[in-house]
Amino acid sequence: MPSINASAADRPDVAQRRVVALTGTLFLSYLAVAMALPAVPVHVVQGLGLSNAFGGLTVGIAFLSTILTRNLAGARADRIGGKTCMRQGLVVYAVAGLICLLASWPQLPVAGAYAVLIVGRLLLGLGESLAMVGMISWAIGLMGHARSGKVMSLVGAGMYGAFAAGGPLGLALLDRVGFGGLMAVCTLLPLLGLAAIHPIPAVAPHAGQRESFWRIIGRIWRAGAAVGLQGVGFAALGAFFSLYFLSRGWPYAGLGLTFFGVGFVLVRLLCGHLPDRIGGAPVAIASLAVEACGQYLLWLAPGPGWALAGALLTGLGCSMVFPAMGSDIVKRVPPHLRGTAVGGFAAFQDLAYGATGPLVGLLADSSGYAAVFLIGGLAATLGLGMAVSVHRMARAAVA
Repeated sequence: MPSINASAADRPDVAQRRVVALTGTLFLSYLAVAMALPAVPVHVVQGLGLSNAFGGLTVGIAFLSTILTRNLAGARADRIGGKTCMRQGLVVYAVAGLICLLASWPQLPVAGAYAVLIVGRLLLGLGESLAMVGMISWAIGLMGHARSGKVMSLVGAGMYGAFAAGGPLGLALLDRVGFGGLMAVCTLLPLLGLAAIHPIPAVAPHAGQRESFWRIIGRIWRAGAAVGLQGVGFAALGAFFSLYFLSRGWPYAGLGLTFFGVGFVLVRLLCGHLPDRIGGAPVAIASLAVEACGQYLLWLAPGPGWALAGALLTGLGCSMVFPAMGSDIVKRVPPHLRGTAVGGFAAFQDLAYGATGPLVGLLADSSGYAAVFLIGGLAATLGLGMAVSVHRMARAAVA
């Protein structure tokens, strides 16, 4: 279907249906990531007989690839359009799944199988960058920048929904069909998404003077820092909540992410429209204050009920920071730089997710698991300060 030069924002019902379809495709692509996440280290340790360090590397290297390719993905989305960028990402996803499938070939030596797997994981990170940044750029073109907060909320719903469903599903498939069968499914999912987005019209890329990636980062770093600091609390909770409960001898150690997820989804459903209605920075300020309270409650919790309440508050607070700050960025940069700005913005959150586990893990070894959540609370508090700074700058620009 040919490109459209005008946004579909004058037909909001049509635009929203199209963006929901794109969100479904994003869900499928992230499902391929999420299903592999717990299965890859299991295959490396139990299947290939390598150490936990090698298993962890196969997980972390995909996130590193994602961080390092956000600039590339953003520039391509601006230059060739969001649809083409997303399609390329889905193709790279499928190729990555196929390469990881080849790594399960029994005739390969262990070192060769591991090397092939690393190549597949590196490509997976590239595919994730291209698909997500392309989808956001394309969706905002369809919906109009005035509803960019809604787009960002849908993106988060697709991503986190996939991570919620993908982990258990991936382990179940690993048990039933083995690593090769799981990778075959991960190859098929992005191809299904590729077929699903084919009839949706592209939005022609905007012409304009390019700027360097670092110049754009200079424009958005405060909003990016706010969302990155928000990510510390989520990453800390995901990595250490169960261990925290077990170290205290508390029951319900497996419910931390459940309570977090309930709060996260609830706020997305009820408040997804707020960044477009009242502005991104005010929403982020309130959200980071709630997240900080949740993290401090986890740090000081005298019992499991209080800690679960802290996990719930963390989910309530984390939910809207990315779409709120993201919508603020989209509305402040020229349309022809939107993809690059989104790519740079997302890299702040990627960095937080990738770095938090190892860094706060060292603190947990020396000071106990509760200290992890003190760091999460302090990070959210610093993020709150960044969001306030963004809000003040926006008000000064208007004045």
